[in-house]
Amino acid sequence: MNARVMRQLAVNVVVWIVTVITVAPLVLIVINSLKDSAQASSMGMDLPKSLHFENFSVVFEKGKLGHSLWNSLLYAGVSTALCVALCSLAAYVYSRRRTRLNRFSYLFILLGLAMPLNYFTLMKAMQLLHLVNTQAGIIILYAAVQIPLSVFILYGFVGGVPRELDEAGIIDGCGPGRLFFEIIFPLLKPAAVTVFILAFLNSWNEFLLPLYFLNSASQWPMTLSVYNFFGQFQMDWNLVSADIVLTSLPVVILYLLGQRYIIAGMTAGSVKG
Repeated sequence: MNARVMRQLAVNVVVWIVTVITVAPLVLIVINSLKDSAQASSMGMDLPKSLHFENFSVVFEKGKLGHSLWNSLLYAGVSTALCVALCSLAAYVYSRRRTRLNRFSYLFILLGLAMPLNYFTLMKAMQLLHLVNTQAGIIILYAAVQIPLSVFILYGFVGGVPRELDEAGIIDGCGPGRLFFEIIFPLLKPAAVTVFILAFLNSWNEFLLPLYFLNSASQWPMTLSVYNFFGQFQMDWNLVSADIVLTSLPVVILYLLGQRYIIAGMTAGSVKG
């Protein structure tokens, strides 16, 4: 075999190894979610002797997942919608009006991609605004932490939209709001969907922010419910696995439905504007 074939073979082997490492934990969780408590105690890869779908109903009832599911949908959905709307407007302004102030503001926002959160300062700010242990507070936090990546993706995409469309809209009598929402924003669909999916996934999977800023169990999202459920039923690995499956299922479905938009949007966001 020549060198080219050997390189392709090596790449394929590496890809298969990474795929197995990535998929194996998911398969392990799904398999054990269908076992009884005794068989699942070893958390092995052996197939269940009989399928126990009742594990999911038990988890939904004992873990009170219905309320947590609603909380997660509320937090992730509203914060993501805010993020897409605000970041689209910001990216449009930054791309079209490249003043020194806007350039500085854009680069300052991008620092959020590298800088970690200062939870001490954030807690003080949330206490000052009386947003600790409130749904509005956690929604604002979820939206805020997604802004840097969202603006970066949308900024690169807006740079590829011809300025002639702006001029044509202005000639036709469009105001700033109508120009953006009726002409520009529909063209941002790939990037906007990408931002929506990534922000929703990150918000759904967020653990530290609700842990620090939500004290009431009635306001917990799914991530904290899984954590609490594990503390109560840590000996019943079949129920814990079923809980993880139910928590992960919505985001897995959302990602599978929108993965083609993610690829298109990330590619557009990598173009220098």
